[in-house]
Amino acid sequence: MNSEFIIAVHSLVLLAHRADGMASSEEIAANVCTHPARVRKVLGCLRKLGYVSTREGSGGGYRLTCDPMEVTLADVYRAMSAGSLTPNWCSGDPQMDCMVGSNMQDVMNSVFCGAEKQLEGYFSDITIGGMLRNIAQRQQV
Repeated sequence: MNSEFIIAVHSLVLLAHRADGMASSEEIAANVCTHPARVRKVLGCLRKLGYVSTREGSGGGYRLTCDPMEVTLADVYRAMSAGSLTPNWCSGDPQMDCMVGSNMQDVMNSVFCGAEKQLEGYFSDITIGGMLRNIAQRQQV
């Protein structure tokens, strides 16, 4: 899982929490505990996908433009992290004479593709609004 996914989810939940749905990259970065440039990079991707918009100038920042009860973690995962479970390197070589060595890459790729589908399926039941609700419930305890 990459950090962009986590930053995206955290940012969307924070914007959903705000009464006006708006915050600057500095405010979001302070809440996420990361650098504002990282937040701007992630939110730039979310803006292109229509989840947030920007307002320039004094009092500007990022505004939530989606229904937090409609956006799932699977949506965010596909936007920010699709393929992140696939390993960068896999053992074996398809040209080997050995049955194990020549097939390991394909078998491992199918394992990770299956894991990613399972993860997306799990994430599809969790919305940004649901994340905010869970946080609010924890706050009350």
